[in-house]
Amino acid sequence: MPDPTASPSPFPVPVVIDTDPGIDDLLALELALRSPELDVRGISVSYGNTVVENAYRNAVEILRRVGRRITIGVGARRPLRRELVVARETHGESGLGHAALPPAGVILDFVKPLERLLADQPAPVTLVTLGPLTSLALALRREPAVVREKLARHVAMAGNLEARGNTTPFAEFNAWCDPEALDAVLRAELPTELVGLDVTRQLVLSGHDVDRIGRATEPHAQWVHEALRFYVAFHRQAENLDGCVVNDVLPIAALVLPDVLEFTELRLAVDLDDGDTRGRTRVDPEGARARVATRVRPAPVRRLLFDRVLPWTQTPAATTVS
Repeated sequence: MPDPTASPSPFPVPVVIDTDPGIDDLLALELALRSPELDVRGISVSYGNTVVENAYRNAVEILRRVGRRITIGVGARRPLRRELVVARETHGESGLGHAALPPAGVILDFVKPLERLLADQPAPVTLVTLGPLTSLALALRREPAVVREKLARHVAMAGNLEARGNTTPFAEFNAWCDPEALDAVLRAELPTELVGLDVTRQLVLSGHDVDRIGRATEPHAQWVHEALRFYVAFHRQAENLDGCVVNDVLPIAALVLPDVLEFTELRLAVDLDDGDTRGRTRVDPEGARARVATRVRPAPVRRLLFDRVLPWTQTPAATTVS
């Protein structure tokens, strides 16, 4: 599989993002939209952290607050075969914690699916998937030629090898939600890169970071803080962590700063059984080829996030992981 990061792409990089906003998705989307190195051509929303109706409303609100107009599509409403489960305990009923939001009342039946967003692109793009892989699996099922023609690179926040899972001891949430979708995407052997818990778990906002955002007077800082304080409370209860892991920021940051991640080409399999191993990603000599992020430099990512998305604070040296 060729290395899509061997020679840096000219900026701005054309990007389509499939997401399930989601508190860490909020930060990731704002980072993408505030980075001149990226040209966000479209946003597709799916179930995952919340139901798709909430995800659509959340994406619209994020765009409104950033002051951008971008086409929003709708990908998957539910997993390929599994029962729909969303992360209310992690992200709240709305998907964005305590942040104030309008009601989710939009009819989504005629919104473009992911494959139409891709088909509309004049040239191949980088697709970033921040939620379950179902939207891409459905696009591959319905329009495989379009996906292969318009996908220059696919970066997925999914999976884990050595790190403990965040849904079961063995599985990361996006992989667990729809292991059949992740399996289908890997078997398609697109130019896929997995940015999973082995590296994203090292990107943490401390409770102190979030408190300082809450002390800012700007209305947007207060809105972001209302989302993040819910996330911190969840991590404190679930993981005894004074802070929150902002997984979805890393794939976006790595498009802007390609040298923050190191990748290893591996052959992977996905466990499709029920139980704790459902959705586990593991090395398998007979598995599908993918590039997997195995090392990260968190400090530059934190600086980028604070500079562009959380300007109300600065990187505290005590919480920087290097």
